[in-house]
Amino acid sequence: MRIDIITVVPDILTSPFEVSILKRAIEKGLVEIHLHNLRDYVTDNYKQIDDYQFGGGAGMVMMIEPIDKCISGLKAERDYDEIIYMTPDGERFNQRMANSLSLKENIILLCGHYKGVDQRVRDHFITREISIGDYVLSGGELAAAVVCDSIIRLIPGVLGNETSALTDSFQDDLLAPPVYTRPAEYNGWKVPGILTSGNFPKIESWREEQSYLRTKKLRPDLLGED
Repeated sequence: MRIDIITVVPDILTSPFEVSILKRAIEKGLVEIHLHNLRDYVTDNYKQIDDYQFGGGAGMVMMIEPIDKCISGLKAERDYDEIIYMTPDGERFNQRMANSLSLKENIILLCGHYKGVDQRVRDHFITREISIGDYVLSGGELAAAVVCDSIIRLIPGVLGNETSALTDSFQDDLLAPPVYTRPAEYNGWKVPGILTSGNFPKIESWREEQSYLRTKKLRPDLLGED
């Protein structure tokens, strides 16, 4: 998989890909991450990538020309499955979407800033708009990092245990069950006996029940009960 991220502040996106699982995925050659500084696509001395809104109003707007140059340049080199704009008013990101995107070959993520991008960018270049929640960030970079993390870990070979991602919360519209590790008793607090019984069919049944009960308590909306 190749992910191209278009940003005004690429430094924000450096560290997430230099540690842990994402770093190992890159080193294994399972994913390529390419950061593109939007200011490299303007020619004026001020490297201006934003301007005032037509019609007046507070806040600046990202200009269409540098975004066009960047996206068009990338598309001239390869085909892209999705060109995604990270924006608070986009489609709410979820696990099902992450699963789908993890199967793609080439993706562009455009990080918004200021009051957003010229609407013509959204009308003519963007294939999908994604939000990671109903709140506003200073820019789309952190949201893009979240999306990258969630999809890269699903690529076969990235995680040491292939089944780990398949048992995460939200994979089956349920929250994950509680998990425990050694010691079996600490300060008088004991691990549920079923988990140390060795009866794996019963353990699996217990986990399914706990997933349902936890979801019903914490996220009834996932069960259609909100």
